[in-house]
Amino acid sequence: MGKLISVTASPPLCVRSKLLCFSLVYLLTTLSLILYVSLSRNQCIFRYSPFDPIQTKRFSFPSSYGEHKYAFPTHRSSCSSPVFFSDYWTVLNEIHSICRVSSSSETLRYIHGKSETFGGNFSTQKRFSYFNHSNNDVEVPCGFFRDFPISNSDRVEMDKCELVVASAIFNDHDKIIQPVGLRVKTLETVCFYMFIDNKTLNSLSHHNVISKNNPKDYRIGAWRIIKISESDNLYPNPAMNGVIPKYLIHRLFPNSKFSIWVDTKIQLMIDPLLLIHSMLVIPEVDIAISKHPFFVNTIEEAMATARWKKWGDVDGLRMQMETYCEHGLKPWSSHKLPYPTEEVFTVCVYTEVMTRR
Repeated sequence: MGKLISVTASPPLCVRSKLLCFSLVYLLTTLSLILYVSLSRNQCIFRYSPFDPIQTKRFSFPSSYGEHKYAFPTHRSSCSSPVFFSDYWTVLNEIHSICRVSSSSETLRYIHGKSETFGGNFSTQKRFSYFNHSNNDVEVPCGFFRDFPISNSDRVEMDKCELVVASAIFNDHDKIIQPVGLRVKTLETVCFYMFIDNKTLNSLSHHNVISKNNPKDYRIGAWRIIKISESDNLYPNPAMNGVIPKYLIHRLFPNSKFSIWVDTKIQLMIDPLLLIHSMLVIPEVDIAISKHPFFVNTIEEAMATARWKKWGDVDGLRMQMETYCEHGLKPWSSHKLPYPTEEVFTVCVYTEVMTRR
């Protein structure tokens, strides 16, 4: 008997050509996507949403500017307490809602008048007497016993801010660093203000970072620059003037519901709205302060301040520490010195102080 032989017909040549072409197109597309993802900064093929962090640089500084003014490195590689950040769109809506309905029922009243110094001449005992007052009709001392020399146009803009990120450079001591990780709606919601003095302004102009042609509106990237005029109303030491906007930010921005102070040695690397929401809104607290990566108590920080000659009046530092101890302030607390301190901060959230009002 003969064997039955089955013969399978092969696909036509035209079909095989189409399969080959499709395979080549698929291979080339796959290789292109792999190459794109490997070279992409955000390691994504497509943006997740329009609220993802903006990757492009907000401002490019000349190579000659601040080449030796960088933050000191730290060996701390990770956060001891990871921070949870909510969805950006949810955070934006919630903070906008808080700003709309927020109204402070307990408004502090401040002492007005003239004094020999900006902070007023009050004894330590007199100042402590105001700490636990319960009568809001009582006026409390809080700086501004002499005028703070900023322009009226800047003051008007500052009064409009409901959320503010502030920093300061006096005596050309530090370098302006641009924030990163901002979403597209953040600059429409948050004000960024950098306070500088005349020496810092001259340095910025010398390096062509800023132009003096438009003195009413200085801007460098995200920062609006506030020029502090030379005045006898301020302290002779620029370092003392630099901490005025740091500790009295609530006076300079009276209508702000939230504020963040960022030291110029560090960089804001997380969207401030996410910081405010995670550090103040969710835990329902009024203030968040960063942890120093090196010093665990106030005495250590004071010793470093004197050792690195960040403050020339060593006797003044000693008296300050003795005053703290005299009034029961524990040396291992995280209290910040009112004098300029050795602030080398590279903490988890890259900020120093956040406040809510």
